[in-house]
Amino acid sequence: MKKILIALVLALATGFAGYTLWFGPTPAPAVRFTTLQGRQMDLASLKGKVVLVNFWATSCPGCIEEMPQMQRMVQQYGPAGFTVLAVAMNYDPPNYVQTFVQKNALPFLVTMDTQGEIAKAFGDIQLTPSTFLIDRDGNIVKRYVGVMNFNEVRQLIERGTRA
Repeated sequence: MKKILIALVLALATGFAGYTLWFGPTPAPAVRFTTLQGRQMDLASLKGKVVLVNFWATSCPGCIEEMPQMQRMVQQYGPAGFTVLAVAMNYDPPNYVQTFVQKNALPFLVTMDTQGEIAKAFGDIQLTPSTFLIDRDGNIVKRYVGVMNFNEVRQLIERGTRA
């Protein structure tokens, strides 16, 4: 049984390595958005930075739990080329989002995905929190569904911001 398990793990690892070599990194989708401050942007304009795209809702306890950690990461890594884009889900009332952002003085980009287009572009996101870490070249390097592993995220950011 142990040999079968080892063989299965090796086959999966080899298959993943082959897939990655064959298909290469996964580029982040080309999405346009407007921040709560009215600034029109697209994700491509953030190329050259490490970007954390976080899908969240004010009604999501895990999302609210993540916000202080994301604030600290922006303060710590922002000067080295890190930013967060918080994407409020289309079912979240805009006044709730505005109030939350103002009350918590979020130091990063926040947008309302009123039509659900950003969520669709990232694979039809339904569950919050869902988070994507994008490297300086615009490729998705990690995806989290649920509260992210902040120690792992910090390690990945440090690798990406010290290039």
